[in-house]
Amino acid sequence: MISPGRIVGIVVGALAIIGVGVYGPAMLLGPLPQVTMRLVPAATAGTDARSLALPEAGASALAVISDDGTSQTIAVAGEAGAVPIGGAAKLVTLLATLESLPLPEDGEGPAIRIGPEDYTDYLRYSGEGSRTLQVSPGETWTERDVVRAVLLASSNNHADTLARWAFGTVDAYVEAANAWLAEQGFIATRVDDATGLSGENVGTAEELARLAGLVLADPALAAMLDAPTETPPGARSVPDVITRPGGTEGVRVISRSFTDQAALTYVFATELPAEGDTEAPKRIIGAMLLMPDYETLDPAVTAAVESAVAASAPVTVIAAGTPYARVEAPWGDGAEVVASVSRTDAAWGRAFGEASVTVDTFSTAPDGREVGRVTVPSAAGELASPLQLAGDIRDPGPIWRLTNPVPLIEAFLADRSG
Repeated sequence: MISPGRIVGIVVGALAIIGVGVYGPAMLLGPLPQVTMRLVPAATAGTDARSLALPEAGASALAVISDDGTSQTIAVAGEAGAVPIGGAAKLVTLLATLESLPLPEDGEGPAIRIGPEDYTDYLRYSGEGSRTLQVSPGETWTERDVVRAVLLASSNNHADTLARWAFGTVDAYVEAANAWLAEQGFIATRVDDATGLSGENVGTAEELARLAGLVLADPALAAMLDAPTETPPGARSVPDVITRPGGTEGVRVISRSFTDQAALTYVFATELPAEGDTEAPKRIIGAMLLMPDYETLDPAVTAAVESAVAASAPVTVIAAGTPYARVEAPWGDGAEVVASVSRTDAAWGRAFGEASVTVDTFSTAPDGREVGRVTVPSAAGELASPLQLAGDIRDPGPIWRLTNPVPLIEAFLADRSG
């Protein structure tokens, strides 16, 4: 018969054997607990931006445009709703006409005969003191000449002539032009005539800047604005009246007008300095509506252009090597998590948002391993960089494993449940 003491000895011995055979391998070979992460507050905070200067009077907007005419608004000020746009409505006249009857790449386009209605318009607008270019019944103007007269001389009688030639009547033009505006996604901009003399020609400064971007995207119109004083061989001489002497240097005027309802309307473009050897210059469009006088307009244009130049300078939003987080293992190893590449962007008067940091779950990793990503919202979209480990997170070794069963058991259970 086995004594009770011997039974206890057998049980203890068996447990010892099991402990040595199971506990050791489990602790030495089981999964390790994951590192913990904490953010670096100074790195994830938003970045300040250089301000853009727009006047408090009237309604204004600045936009960056690409070569295809798409625009990105970077600043608005003053009245945000639709207001009279004056002679800038002629930009719609040109774009809507050239959409269906584009100018040929080479040549002057179809001939447009000046009829009695065209001559009557000339006499009427001249008598009212509105901008005109002289015409006579029976004359023939080419499409290119009429377009140049509308764009560069802001001729009201030629705007009506172009609308009637392309659409049959001015009323038919108005209907077609508003349909074209809707198709292009313009919500607030509407026209009531081809000239802009009616106070019912309305739009926002933001949409007018976008409209001007489409003008510059049209090769024929852009070429005319690039060389407003040059008369092509065989073409009629058309004065450049939209450009005002003494204007801001480096500014290309796209539309300038005054009406009782719209006051001064000024649409312009400027190119900003290129950064580096390969980057193309950025183009800025500005629209200023309801300007009371040139004493208000001229310094406002200068200030807007100067501030845009300053705001276009690249800002380092993400700097390579900047720590965005720190990871630490329960056994004492720790390392910073740093951006692996730099990212720069123009602020365009807006502060960059707070950085968003994601770090992968892991237990051990060598120095330099990619372990996450940092993203920062900007006016043009998200800027991002991979994050890498700046230091080793090593296996803690057998002594730590054997003497820290709790975190290892928790890691084992988490691994099983995952």
